[in-house]
Amino acid sequence: RAIAKATLREGKGTITINKTNLELYNNELYRMRIMEPIILTGDLFKKASVSIKVKGGGIKGQADAARLALSKALVAYDKSVEKTLLDYDRRLLVA
Repeated sequence: RAIAKATLREGKGTITINKTNLELYNNELYRMRIMEPIILTGDLFKKASVSIKVKGGGIKGQADAARLALSKALVAYDKSVEKTLLDYDRRLLVA
């Protein structure tokens, strides 16, 4: 069971996972899975940066935990994206 915590701040649109840039994340499939909330919310993310800390589980569990934490952070930042994320995939906001 993986646990992730996301911290969203004003920034340049970067994502780091355990102090490593998302672009350097090993598996492309999991990298794209983590990027889904960013793709769905569009321009909202260009003015923010996210730092995600993940522990436990395997690589898939960590990717899903990071995806969930990122989605929740985006909704906390701008409530208007919640419906978009829920309509696409309920598991983006509900564990």
